[in-house]
Amino acid sequence: MTKILDRINRPQDIKNLSFGQLTELAGEIRGLLIHTTSKTGGHLAPSLGVVELTLAIHKVFDSPKDKVVWDVGHQAYVHKILTGRRTQFDTLRQLNGLSGFPKRSESIHDAFGTGHSSTSISSALGLAVARDLSGENSNVLAVIGDGSLTGGLAYEALNHAGHLGKKLIVIVNDNEMSIAKNVGAMSEYLSKIRTEPTYTKVKRDIEFLLKRIPAIGESVAKTVERLKDSLRYLLVPGVLFEELGFTYVGPIDGHNLEVLTEVLTKAKDMNGPVLIHVITCKGKGYLPAEHNPDKFHGVGPFSIDTGEIIKKAGAPSYTSVFGKTLVEIAEQNKNVVAITAAMPEGTGLKPFSAKFPDRFFDVGIAEAHAVTFAAGLACQGKKPVVALYSTFAQRAYDQMVQELSLQKLSVVLALDRAGIVGEDGPTHHGLFDYAFLRHIPNMVVMAPKDENELRHMLFTAFAQDGPVSLRYPRGAGVGVSLDEPLRELAIGKAEKITSVENKKMAFFAIGAMVAPCVEAAALLEKEGIPAAVINARFVKPLDEEMIRRLARDIGMIVTVEDGVLAGGFGSAVLEYINSQNLNWVKVLRLGIPDKFVEHGKRSELLEMNGLTAEGIKKSALEYLHQFGAK
Repeated sequence: MTKILDRINRPQDIKNLSFGQLTELAGEIRGLLIHTTSKTGGHLAPSLGVVELTLAIHKVFDSPKDKVVWDVGHQAYVHKILTGRRTQFDTLRQLNGLSGFPKRSESIHDAFGTGHSSTSISSALGLAVARDLSGENSNVLAVIGDGSLTGGLAYEALNHAGHLGKKLIVIVNDNEMSIAKNVGAMSEYLSKIRTEPTYTKVKRDIEFLLKRIPAIGESVAKTVERLKDSLRYLLVPGVLFEELGFTYVGPIDGHNLEVLTEVLTKAKDMNGPVLIHVITCKGKGYLPAEHNPDKFHGVGPFSIDTGEIIKKAGAPSYTSVFGKTLVEIAEQNKNVVAITAAMPEGTGLKPFSAKFPDRFFDVGIAEAHAVTFAAGLACQGKKPVVALYSTFAQRAYDQMVQELSLQKLSVVLALDRAGIVGEDGPTHHGLFDYAFLRHIPNMVVMAPKDENELRHMLFTAFAQDGPVSLRYPRGAGVGVSLDEPLRELAIGKAEKITSVENKKMAFFAIGAMVAPCVEAAALLEKEGIPAAVINARFVKPLDEEMIRRLARDIGMIVTVEDGVLAGGFGSAVLEYINSQNLNWVKVLRLGIPDKFVEHGKRSELLEMNGLTAEGIKKSALEYLHQFGAK
């Protein structure tokens, strides 16, 4: 028997399906999601939770005329399947395949590119205002998770949308709670009443008539308004959104296709901003994901039968080493506190939160608040570490300048997933932190060459009087011993991995690029070209003495970084060389050029950008042959 999914190549193909057929299709889609992500990895649990919601949206609305903006995009896989990308879905998150997030260049049905949280309402409001300015007639929807509502940008947008009063539908996908009794007959009854056109009309007509009664009209109107508000606070769960200017509908069952379709159809005909509160089960349809939604939020390849993640044996991850070392330091220093923005698991802070619950703070998706909150703690002698992914730290740049560095407050910024990250692509690569941090006064910027040096750098960071950025990559370390006692490193001093005497060139590398430079030097040695390797350790302050020595004794420096070249580590070296008039020095900078790096395996992306041992060796050799040393 032919599957229904095999006949779905565009959103219009589901318009005439019965609810029974849609239910069958939902099961087939879940099967495809589970099968594909078990091989490619991805955001499985969020997408499993919105299968019925996505089907209802595309049954009621007409994409691409009607615009759907998916907040973050974790839950957009079903949307991709229904909008002409079903046959490509097995390429999800693979090099040259489908992106794991909505992407405007990928499909006309992706109304807005996403990847970071809490942006959907703002961008959807912009689409709605542009529609009205152009005199067009279409619908704009923003689908946002309850977690994303912890981001301040979402509330700024809700406030503005309510003020403008534009026709806009915001769907809050609430998957933090099960469908309990309070999401039953009464709530659905209230929702049904509020979506009836007659409800809004009668309410408006009564208020108009009351105000026209001479003398007492205004007084009566105010009394009725107070009574209306009292009843509303008692009966309607969405008062906050109503006060912001939205018509609130919900909560409704996010897995009931008939109810979803009915509510969306009525919301389509309402004027002004509408907020629909939908309750869903994250991971629905796959028991391992339902029981462990956090584990399957963003998951690597796994066994479908058992739900077990397929992990390669090897060195511990930088993240886990960071988390264990932080606990070790906190045991000795009671002033150490840890802060994260809704990523306790991803940033390695789970062990800390278990051991020191009173000293652990998850502020939700609110990176700017996390940094300023840490600044307040530091003012009173606490030693905060703010653990963020490098890409999300971009959202707190102003706070890093104004709150931390200007006041020279002792806060440690632990930036995980720095450099090229992999399959999540351009929205998640951590390529900009060297460049946007090194120009801030009072900020120390450092990166370890391996997981053991990470331990010592974290210990060093807590000893500083002022803000420190410590960045490290995703994934496993290089496999070195972790048995050394913690020690403080000299700020601004590089480490010689090899001698610098009688060398043709020097690799001056930072962070995760030190290891491939060691390999590249070994490859060059086999070709009779001796090369030194220096672990810079610090982007700021630079080891200026080391740079002068390399300039004097070697004359050719190859800077290597897994960050953008514009304004990065190599630029800092060039700036110093220029300031000292060391004009005989030949400098080759290797890193990420002025472009966004797409998605793919980290190893593939490093190779494409010439940042593997072989690529580094090849670039250095070509430069040596072209320009030579002094």
